[in-house]
Amino acid sequence: MERRNNFLSYGQQWISDEDIEQVILTLKSPFLTQGPKIKEFEDRVAEYVGAKYAVAFSNGTAALHGACFAAGIGTGDEIITTPITFAATSNAVLYCGGTPIFADIDEETYNIDAKEIKKNITPKTKAIIPVDFTGQPADMDQIMEIAKENNLIVIEDGAHSLGATYKGRKVGTLADMTMFSFHPVKPVTSAEGGMIVTDSYEYYEKLKLFRSHGITNDHLTSDEEPWYYEMVELGYNYRMTDLQASLGVSQLKRLDFFIERRREIAEIYTNQLRNISAITCPTQLEDTDSGWHLYSIQLDLGKLRLSRRDVFNQLRKLNIGVHVHYIPVYQHPYYQKLGYEKGLCPVAEKWYERALTLPIFPKMTQKDVDDVITGLKYILS
Repeated sequence: MERRNNFLSYGQQWISDEDIEQVILTLKSPFLTQGPKIKEFEDRVAEYVGAKYAVAFSNGTAALHGACFAAGIGTGDEIITTPITFAATSNAVLYCGGTPIFADIDEETYNIDAKEIKKNITPKTKAIIPVDFTGQPADMDQIMEIAKENNLIVIEDGAHSLGATYKGRKVGTLADMTMFSFHPVKPVTSAEGGMIVTDSYEYYEKLKLFRSHGITNDHLTSDEEPWYYEMVELGYNYRMTDLQASLGVSQLKRLDFFIERRREIAEIYTNQLRNISAITCPTQLEDTDSGWHLYSIQLDLGKLRLSRRDVFNQLRKLNIGVHVHYIPVYQHPYYQKLGYEKGLCPVAEKWYERALTLPIFPKMTQKDVDDVITGLKYILS
């Protein structure tokens, strides 16, 4: 097979002329930050998913940090989450002084296993943070039932799953709080950005306070000076800008189209690859529709003459930008220093040894998709 002329990334944004025009209009407006576009973006996302409230942040990590703050996570609290995620998920727990507890994943969906959540609940458990890995919603009915039985808060990491559905409900209506990311490779982008959606007014107020230094003038009385404000919590400067929000508002108009295209590509991959004995294609829970942020296969290394690294390198030489998602979080050196050890989640570790992420994003052409399939078949033959 011939090498592609250009490098095909595993993910990429799709910026239209209209997106650019909307950002230019904001540049020409009186507001570059903390203006009307942020509220518009929040309202549009809340309406799209069916949530009462939305609070925009500078990025998804900041949004998760805000959710952990709103949930009251602090020193001594244990938070159950998955090791197959980007480090930001559990880092947000550490930022608040909590302790991440990693529960193993389900062999079929690669999401956190509800049975493993139950095994890890202790009197110190305060919350569960499931992750919709690759865009497939976690089994939220089971997770919410466990949470209700144990009086736990659920923060859904939906960084991959804006636009996905679970049993007919959009992600964003399933948990106490849900985080969305607007990084360039995510379902829609605001360059950088994140958001928490919730139906809780209490969480909504705490989230707004946290992203703006913990400062408010909401309690201003007629006896106080009109310029008066007060810092009531130790918050952060985690605010989104109007420039980011204007891009996000414009992108959101094409979200359904983007998701549909991702699903088309995923279906082509599955149809073309599922009969190759050395490849296990991803599966979905019944009654769910993934957002297909990632398409991650597993390689049966016992059936190959090549290692996973060989397959990775050879595809990269063909200019096909495969990737691996993710290193189990507790295997990172920082987490090892905290006392986490390998062997903690054997299913997740087995997943990581075999996983390979194929390029998938809406702007891919049919030739791009065909190149990935042809390249993979060529190398594995």
